[in-house]
Amino acid sequence: MTENLMHSASETSIFIVEDEDNLAEVMRARLESYGYKVCGIVSSGEEAIKSVEHIKPDLVIMDIKLKGKIDGIEAAAEIRSRISVPVIYLTAFSDEYMLERIKATEPFGYILKPYDGRQLRIAIEIALYKDRVQKEKERLIADLQDALAKVQKLSGLLPICASCKKIRDDKGYWSEVEDYIESHSDAEFTHGVCPECAKKLYPFIKNNDSSS
Repeated sequence: MTENLMHSASETSIFIVEDEDNLAEVMRARLESYGYKVCGIVSSGEEAIKSVEHIKPDLVIMDIKLKGKIDGIEAAAEIRSRISVPVIYLTAFSDEYMLERIKATEPFGYILKPYDGRQLRIAIEIALYKDRVQKEKERLIADLQDALAKVQKLSGLLPICASCKKIRDDKGYWSEVEDYIESHSDAEFTHGVCPECAKKLYPFIKNNDSSS
């Protein structure tokens, strides 16, 4: 599991939102030393929303105290409403009110200042892992819903010929029952002859049914 978490650092783009320039540069250097790509740094929530939506990084590290009219929590909530990107909060504050606001935005991580490099890297890798798992879950749900929709196509009324038993599709073409069902589901057909048809088609074959 550790290997899966750590192997793709060079492919990971991280966006930093930090209002103190020197701290932002220290974080940039640290992240790049780990092999991550820093794709942008801004100091206000307004800039963060605009830039992240345009750049679409793999991860955002968001300081809570920022320049501008909105803080990091408000910026993160707006970013998450626009695009699916994991956000890790970075802050020196840890009071109950702040924690409740943070939880409401469903963050992927939370780091208290001052932090060390190991703590930062673990938080990043866990956030990226959780994001991959969540997106895979969403993909599987979408696949299941698509499969269910295909099955439900056969649950409505089907125009069928009273004589030859062919079915008319939504484009107006008539198909054999087997062809229609196979093209609209995962079912496959194997053919046999029922007892009633066997009597009509092969009357010379003795019926082994003891009740006859």
